[in-house]
Amino acid sequence: MNHSAKMAQTLRLLLAFLAIGSCIASDNIDLWPMPKTVSHGTQKLYIKKDITMSMVGSTYSDEKSILKDAFQRMVDLITLNHVIDGMNPTSMVLTCVNVVVHTPDDELNFGADESYNLTVPTTGDPLYAQIEAQTVFGALHGLQTFGQLCYFDFTSRLIELNSAPWIITDTPRFPYRGLLIDTARHYLPVKIIKGVIDAMTYSKLNVLHWHIVDEQSFPIEIPSYPKLWNGSYSYSERYTMSDAIDIVRYAERRGVNVLAEIDVPGHARSWGVSYPSLWPSDSCREPLDVSKNFTFEVIDGILSDFSKVFKFKFAHLGGDEVNTSCWTTTPHIEGWLNNNHMNVSDAYRDFVLRSQKIAISHGYDIINWEETFNNFGDKLDHKTVVHNWLGEDVAPKVVAAGLRCIVSNQDKWYLDHLDASWEGFYMNEPLKGINDTKQQQLVIGGEVCMWGEEIDASDIEQTIWPRAAAAAERLWTPTEKLANDTRLVTSRLARFRCLLNQRGVAAAPLAGYGRASPAEPGPCVRQ
Repeated sequence: MNHSAKMAQTLRLLLAFLAIGSCIASDNIDLWPMPKTVSHGTQKLYIKKDITMSMVGSTYSDEKSILKDAFQRMVDLITLNHVIDGMNPTSMVLTCVNVVVHTPDDELNFGADESYNLTVPTTGDPLYAQIEAQTVFGALHGLQTFGQLCYFDFTSRLIELNSAPWIITDTPRFPYRGLLIDTARHYLPVKIIKGVIDAMTYSKLNVLHWHIVDEQSFPIEIPSYPKLWNGSYSYSERYTMSDAIDIVRYAERRGVNVLAEIDVPGHARSWGVSYPSLWPSDSCREPLDVSKNFTFEVIDGILSDFSKVFKFKFAHLGGDEVNTSCWTTTPHIEGWLNNNHMNVSDAYRDFVLRSQKIAISHGYDIINWEETFNNFGDKLDHKTVVHNWLGEDVAPKVVAAGLRCIVSNQDKWYLDHLDASWEGFYMNEPLKGINDTKQQQLVIGGEVCMWGEEIDASDIEQTIWPRAAAAAERLWTPTEKLANDTRLVTSRLARFRCLLNQRGVAAAPLAGYGRASPAEPGPCVRQ
């Protein structure tokens, strides 16, 4: 962006703050994403330095310490690493958060009830907040919201909570609220992936789509075919199966599912580094060789190993950007096509459908990129979820055909598009052009995509945030609570971006595009 454009962007943002910042601040609703219903008062409470959690009335035993650990993380977050050395006052002190979970199950299943109610009263002895939820995962969201109500006060040197009493009822708009990361274009260390997961929970995203392998790199261990990860960039840029298990467990304990993707038949050149028979030929290395049973045996082995690690209901099988020219220029594949009375379009369809059957045999529902629908949608298994990315006109066609859909249209929700502004992320509506209620229910949600060609551990956080948070509110908050004008949410998102910074997340300023940097000295909320 040139200097004059950048100055114009900064001025626009500043005018928005001046116009609406004061009225939002006066109402004291700085929550992100905005809950379904919120009411509050005007009183100040203090958070006891050794605030505790109780579970009176809960049928959930917390044997895995999911809630206990989440509560401790929340307490650590609200201190913002300040030393809490003020004197505990004698009144208006919140001593406890009581969490009531009504179901004992703690398996993170797709479509699990994520709703919660949060009340913070101003009367009672002792004075305690209460979170009520059907599942532990709804309770985790309640703790996140409670944490946003708290802040460190530099006068009292205590954690305070303003505008009590609070009564909040909340539930997500969509069950699938995703973020894609790409570890094939650049390796992402496990610690970085865990940091992404932590930041996702702050804005209530709940699916980490792990695009693990691609043509450039195959970084994950596959016990069934142990040489596959010889296609990694280097010996140290790999993930063991134990690493994958660790990431999945880390995510699940935070209410985040991990969706594993292997992209077939294209984007798979790295597969043949140690198993070259997967290539059509040494000079023509993708798509995968459709003519050999060995290709599908390897896919079966990968998905069999994945099924022991990735417990999410879905597996992503890719299917996008398949250039079939290798199949027609390789004699043995051309002969196979002729013997089976197929052209390359038939072979592409056969490859995708055969891969789907393998995934289903391992208990998965399937997600495929939209090219599979565009080319042979009526042949896809009915369990297929079509992942829209090319244009916004596809989702209405998918649901009209009776299939489920995830929206990620690249002009609005691709984070690697550095010219895509947070305003575009916020205003992108997954149900655009879909008016039938039953068809709307087939849109299970949306996903922002952090493709990794120009992303690694050095710049991933500021490229994801805060734009992913803007999409997160679109996916969480009821339509009637969403702003039709992004100026009405600028101040609130700016405060959330500053909160991310305070929590150690390198979220970029709102002013500018992509991973912008501050234009000049000034307070965080004015960047």
